[in-house]
Amino acid sequence: MTSDFTVTVRREIAAPADVLFGAWLDAQSLGSWLRPAGVKETRAQTDPRVGGTFRIVMVNDESSILHTGTYQEIDRPWRLVFTWSSPATQFRDSIVTVTFQPSSSSTLIEINQVGLPDHEAEASHSEGWSDILRELDRIIHSQTSAES
Repeated sequence: MTSDFTVTVRREIAAPADVLFGAWLDAQSLGSWLRPAGVKETRAQTDPRVGGTFRIVMVNDESSILHTGTYQEIDRPWRLVFTWSSPATQFRDSIVTVTFQPSSSSTLIEINQVGLPDHEAEASHSEGWSDILRELDRIIHSQTSAES
């Protein structure tokens, strides 16, 4: 049985698409911003190539939550597609597509996730991806301010 539960979130960030795209592939960078509200620490391991895998552990006060996936498409700096499996997906692979649409001074990032098991997973992933994009924006902004 296939699922119709899908999430799409967007955020415009004042940074070049290539910088933002790279942040999605670099383990150290992911560890600094891939954390929804309530997550205190993120540990990431990546093998950023088509067919390569990633392992992300999000740590909060009560537990550590493992997320895994495989990179399916890497089209720098336009599009990134990977599987995403976690307790919230009932350990089934969902498909996440991240697109980067540059403009003169910013980049619109859109995250689309399909194959979620239910409404609860849909709601939690919508909130989580929104938090994560806010955190990426904050980290990128603080890095740019420090470089100025």
